[in-house]
Amino acid sequence: RFSCNLIIRSFFNLQIYKKQHETVIPNELPLIQEVTTTLREWSIIWRQLYVVNNREMFRSVRHMIYDLIEWRSQILSGTLPQDELKELKKKVTAKIDYGNRILDLDLVVRDEDGNILDPEQTSTISLFRAHEIASKQVEERLQEEKVRYTIQAKFAATPSFALFVNLKNVVCKIGEDAEVLMSLYDPLESKFISENYLVRWSSCGLPKDIDRLHNLRAVFTDLGSKDLKREKISFVCQIVRVGRMELRDNNTRKLTSGLRRPFGVAVMDVTDIINGKVDDEDKQHFIPFQPVAGENDFLQTVINKVIAAKEVNHKGQGLWVTLKLLPGDIHQIRKEFPHLVDRSTAVARKMGFPEIIMPGDVRNDIYVTLVQGDFDKGSKTTAKNVEVTVSVYDEDGKRLESVIFPGAGDEAISEYKSVIYYQVKQPRWFETVKVAIPIEDVNRSHLRFTFRHRSSQDSKDKSEKIFALAFVKLMRYDGTTLRDGEHDLIVYKAEAKKLEDASTYLSLPSTKIELEEKGHSATGKSMQNLGSCTISKDSFQISTLVCSTKLTQNVDLLGLLKWRSNTNLLQQNLKQLMKVDGGEVVKFLQDTLDALFNIMMENSESETFDTLVFDALVFIIGLIADRKFQHFNPVLETYIKKHFSATLAYTKLTKVLKTYVDNAEKCGITDQLFKAMKALEYIFKFIVRSRILFNHEEEKESEVPFDTLPRERKPRVLLESNPQELGVPQVPLLSEQKYWKSYKMKSMMSLSSLRFNPFTTC
Repeated sequence: RFSCNLIIRSFFNLQIYKKQHETVIPNELPLIQEVTTTLREWSIIWRQLYVVNNREMFRSVRHMIYDLIEWRSQILSGTLPQDELKELKKKVTAKIDYGNRILDLDLVVRDEDGNILDPEQTSTISLFRAHEIASKQVEERLQEEKVRYTIQAKFAATPSFALFVNLKNVVCKIGEDAEVLMSLYDPLESKFISENYLVRWSSCGLPKDIDRLHNLRAVFTDLGSKDLKREKISFVCQIVRVGRMELRDNNTRKLTSGLRRPFGVAVMDVTDIINGKVDDEDKQHFIPFQPVAGENDFLQTVINKVIAAKEVNHKGQGLWVTLKLLPGDIHQIRKEFPHLVDRSTAVARKMGFPEIIMPGDVRNDIYVTLVQGDFDKGSKTTAKNVEVTVSVYDEDGKRLESVIFPGAGDEAISEYKSVIYYQVKQPRWFETVKVAIPIEDVNRSHLRFTFRHRSSQDSKDKSEKIFALAFVKLMRYDGTTLRDGEHDLIVYKAEAKKLEDASTYLSLPSTKIELEEKGHSATGKSMQNLGSCTISKDSFQISTLVCSTKLTQNVDLLGLLKWRSNTNLLQQNLKQLMKVDGGEVVKFLQDTLDALFNIMMENSESETFDTLVFDALVFIIGLIADRKFQHFNPVLETYIKKHFSATLAYTKLTKVLKTYVDNAEKCGITDQLFKAMKALEYIFKFIVRSRILFNHEEEKESEVPFDTLPRERKPRVLLESNPQELGVPQVPLLSEQKYWKSYKMKSMMSLSSLRFNPFTTC
């Protein structure tokens, strides 16, 4: 009896018993009961949809079932605050009503709190009015879903999209000139995902460039499906005041001006806009402004506080913007939305590669983020007001001009100065700039970071010199670029004049990892002398991200791209290519394909590399066939149609493929043949395109008189008479690969005294 009651109690969750008979009352909330009943009803319909192969509705019901199961578990957990529980109940009831509507089930009539109305205790008129309200809400939801599905279908057709931003006004009591820095931010990862869009704002409340008063527009490009899947995306605006150290300082003595000081942030959640749930380009959004507490709060910290807060006490201050999601890359957007995006619109790119890198999209951007530092106060009684200056120098100590971009919409500069935090020993900046250096100069360049204490009094500030320096080279010893990620740089101290001389420090290690590799200790409080510089106890960290279509961080891929520099390693480089990560290969797809066909053509008289090049080509085609890189199919098609130029590649590709087929049963050939068969479509596209290009060259050459042909274009001849009498220079025997067989018949007839020994190349 006891065990039976225990089983019944645990299953039905009994609450009330009576002596004569039992009344079973579930202890669950009414909403939980409704969700359970709904799930049971929908699961039967879901199975029927699978049987009749209604895939679209099957997927819709599956998503709704998963949502209800997850929300049910959240409600049952009992850990949600009352306000979140109330919002979740609204979502649950809305989902149930919407699901019942699209499945042609009965409409549930509810009160304002979402509870099902009891027809026994509700008047007919109240039921009718409630039914009308419920029907209207469900229809509105259906229209929203139709719009969302239409938008999603539009964006599904393109792997790239952009967020258009139009800054209407900045309502903020700053009192001095300011920089308004706007960017996209992932609050869960606490990192920026796009470049800054920079607007310089004057103290009178207008843009400094008055011509842009009603044209403060930017487009954040290169966003892809991974960004659509982010749980949250925020649009973040940082306001940096440019002026005195302290706004309250009204000292009669001359104050230092032009200092970049933190002022505040404004944050808006744009997840619904990115997901296509909101699409109204005319709607102006107000983004509330949150000032820093004491001008020493780190801007990154304030951003995270605002995101976590429910409300912001903005006091009417903030930004007014319009936002719209646009499908396509920047070229498509300019073509399809000329009323929004034109040549004057600022383009803020994603900090990273887009999902598809089209041929011709040459990029060589290095994103440098000032992360944090720790600076000893030295002889001062308080911590220093540290300002970091970022610049780029070559190995001769010459500064590269106009290569640093603080934000889209602003001109390039030669030096970037960080925000100053007043008397903070361990500042945290999280400021990012883009460094764009000509590719040919990267291997000779390095980033230089100089540190200077800034004083609020102008007379004292002028006497302050650089007290330390850090640097990092952009190219490593093996020819690859600087690794992505954080770098713990060594802070060197010396006389200011010595620090300005690149030869003083360039031979020294730049990071603590390099220091340890050279046998020195990177820890400990004692300072070490290296040459004329002393390693300081201070610390400084940066983070870098290289977005280049010409410079790689992979040694094996670099060996192939620069194969001419060491042809002895060519076989090894071709084999190593097939071990390189696919994500790195597709970044350099055009350059890699160019290298493969150049190897094939420049070794036309030899078959040494033909099989390896063929296998490498099959490997690349197989990569693009992978679901992970399927968006690169258009890139490969574009390359074949517009960039491929190997006119004689068809002979070698055909020969290797025929060899594989003829020896299909041999050990070791079967696997490669199988891979080649899977890549056969694009192999034949290369063969056909190569033959077409060959025919075009034949047609061009047939128009040229024989006497004017270059030496390597003339056919092999056996001279039976004195060639000088015919005016024809004697030419050596040419290899079969260099023979071009078609010439006009009249050109041939003019050499009737010669006996040709033609051969075919097909």
